[in-house]
Amino acid sequence: MAAEGFDHKRSARPALALLLGINLFNYIDRYILAAVEPNIRAAFFAADDPNAMAMTGTLAPAFLVTYMISAPALGFLADRFSRWVIVGSCVLLWSVATAASGWAGTFAALFITRIFVGIGEGGYGPAAPTILADYFSQQTRGRVMAIFCAAIPVGSALGYVLGGLINAHLGWRWAFYVVAIPGIILGLVCLFQVDPRARTGVRTASRRASKEDYLLLLRTRAYVFNCAAQTAMTFALGGLAFWMPAYLIFRNQPPSLATPIFGGITVVAGLISTLIGGFVADRLQKRFSGAYFLVSGIGMLLAVPLFLVTLYAPFPFAWVSLFGAVFFVFLNTGPSNAALANVAAPEVRATAFALNILLIHALGDALSPPFLGAVAGRSNMNTAFLFVAGAMFISGVIWLLGMKHLAVETPAVQQESGI
Repeated sequence: MAAEGFDHKRSARPALALLLGINLFNYIDRYILAAVEPNIRAAFFAADDPNAMAMTGTLAPAFLVTYMISAPALGFLADRFSRWVIVGSCVLLWSVATAASGWAGTFAALFITRIFVGIGEGGYGPAAPTILADYFSQQTRGRVMAIFCAAIPVGSALGYVLGGLINAHLGWRWAFYVVAIPGIILGLVCLFQVDPRARTGVRTASRRASKEDYLLLLRTRAYVFNCAAQTAMTFALGGLAFWMPAYLIFRNQPPSLATPIFGGITVVAGLISTLIGGFVADRLQKRFSGAYFLVSGIGMLLAVPLFLVTLYAPFPFAWVSLFGAVFFVFLNTGPSNAALANVAAPEVRATAFALNILLIHALGDALSPPFLGAVAGRSNMNTAFLFVAGAMFISGVIWLLGMKHLAVETPAVQQESGI
């Protein structure tokens, strides 16, 4: 039988702590690039080069595209080989690539290093939450995924902060060197871990996934609804994160003050909400099998009116409503990821997370920044952000519509899998 909670596996808590630490540096590595982008631009391009910003802007999709594409292939391997080996190897790859970003002597070399960062994170993304699902039972996965995902707002903000501080004292290259070191250490530790499937004796240790297992995943309506809702949510968050600095300038807020305030809101509201969402959903899950979608959907719907108030309320009152909107948006982080694990058979769990990564980014935050930019260019930032509110609303509705399927398919998968 799989683990039933924290106390049933001596190695469960250390595994969660290790993966949490890796996830923290995962997001630090992602956002440290944005913190030092002006210095990178100055290092590789002339000050009057009109194409400079367009060129440095390609560093983000260089990561994102390879991250999306590599995730399904590496997730497939994680379902067949030791997930800890996959995680450790991929963490080492992206950490070395991050350090190489600092060594890059040309812009082309820097571009290539970001590709390898994407490949490394493409293997870690689907394998890490799957390891946690192997260690922890359905009854505790909401809070476990919430703790794991708490690194998202904290790591993102630290990427900006650490990047700025290191850049100011040592230069932009050292920002990449410094953050790569912990990743290398954590990656090496992973290689000495034992795959939880070998310890728990779950069915995945005795057989590999078949073609029918993968087809069943695609026919699982709760999985499809979850991916659709997360795609709309990622569209909203991706556009919001990319354009918020420009939006604050549009609202006549000084960047030197407004951007740190927004970062603080993201950290505080995002961290508290992520943890609360996971714990509340686990409590409700004991009485209602669709609770993970209920918490996710209600959170998104409550965020919509608060976000609309933010668009039209004067500052500083707009900061209060924005805090509330960010809080409710992040409620879904733990429950929605736990639901992904619960409706996927153990044999295909890593693939389920990998396919989810591909879909939500390809149709979500890969599309929203240019789309919202086009809308803003033809109208204004407020009009563009109305589409963000619309995506939030669609996401919440999809989760609520999927509740009945989650309530039926979660126990069915658990019974079929014998866990």
